[in-house]
Amino acid sequence: MLQSNMAVNPQGHFVFAGFDTVELAKKYGTGLYLIDEDRIRGNCRQYVHTMRSCMPAGSVPLFASKALSFKQMLRIINEEGMCADVVSAGELYTALAADFPAERIYFHGVNKTDEDIAYALDNKVGYFIIDCYEELYALDRMAGERGIRQKALLRLTPGIDPHTFAAVNTGKVDCQFGVPIETGQAREFVSAALKAENIDLVGYHCHIGSQIFDAQPFCDAIDIMLGFISMIRDEFGYTASVLDLGGGFGVRYVESDPHVDIPACIRRVAAYLEKACIQCGLPVPVVLMEPGRSIVADAGVTLYTVGSVKEINGYRSYVTVDGGMSDNPRYALYGSEYTAIIANKADQPADYLCSIAGRCCESGALIQENIMLQQPERGDTLAVMVTGAYNYSMASNYNRLRRLPIVMLHEGKDYLAVRRETFADLLSCDL
Repeated sequence: MLQSNMAVNPQGHFVFAGFDTVELAKKYGTGLYLIDEDRIRGNCRQYVHTMRSCMPAGSVPLFASKALSFKQMLRIINEEGMCADVVSAGELYTALAADFPAERIYFHGVNKTDEDIAYALDNKVGYFIIDCYEELYALDRMAGERGIRQKALLRLTPGIDPHTFAAVNTGKVDCQFGVPIETGQAREFVSAALKAENIDLVGYHCHIGSQIFDAQPFCDAIDIMLGFISMIRDEFGYTASVLDLGGGFGVRYVESDPHVDIPACIRRVAAYLEKACIQCGLPVPVVLMEPGRSIVADAGVTLYTVGSVKEINGYRSYVTVDGGMSDNPRYALYGSEYTAIIANKADQPADYLCSIAGRCCESGALIQENIMLQQPERGDTLAVMVTGAYNYSMASNYNRLRRLPIVMLHEGKDYLAVRRETFADLLSCDL
């Protein structure tokens, strides 16, 4: 199977995290998000333990909570010793509601409003990742009004192309995130930050993109960032003590995607950083990394019920399900690839060519096109694999559809972590 937490049982049913998915569909209904808690914890530990073993003291992974944000998820991250990366006041509110320690929260975001900044300061968030001049000046002013000296990193763009698809490439010069090094603007950004009376600048952040399957792009980013750190040291006498390399390690959505040995990649990055620092005459900085997808993607499966099978002679066949773009918009947005299976026929040959369509009234509301499935029919359970990242967190109520529940699978037990929305929930903000 695609991932090690997937199998087929003697009944011919698709098994995920040791559970018969057909039985879970009967118990909880569909559409339904399943999350393998044990896989999440294992993914967390490989980051935490590897970074502790080969990087300077204080180096730690931050969970990019935009990938999957709900209270139980933040509790798990806290228990596993990670910090949290939030990109909005809503994600911050979720983390605080889960009793995540505010001092271990890093507040990201491309356009923090004054209200966002005030909320984070009043809740004593640990660090800001400052994205632009306007945020720098607003944070400096608002921290001063509160008598706070706020710890912060500056988000810089290193101009790296990690050869991933454009929608998740965030490290190039022409990008809405951060301030570019190549144009000289990052130098002026640092100069302004060092002059800010209420900002404690601890280091720099960069993020080059997602679905990266080897360590080399991170090593390329290190070269650029260390060159910049050296230049700023020589010119301003300031040496960054923290370097945040962002996230980006890839996961297998389909069989053609490679496996990534994340611990080996982290060790390679650590060794490269140490050697490069010696060559630059720099102390090795504390390293932060921001895994999101690689923590939760392969811990997720979404279950649907097949509604219809439409065969259009001379064209194609459509298999429709009770979900789609409203609970997984990634194919509509990016053309993202997924693997799917008819869960109650998992032992049968996948010889039926079709496109999987959702229930939203949009011609582009597809989950996957030209995919091979077992022969489908109304009432079958369809499972889409590796949906733990950017499915629940990007879900919407388009067409007034209710968002799906999340069922956690942990040590042989299943439990509800997020309930299914009700029709009343759809009207909860209406006046």
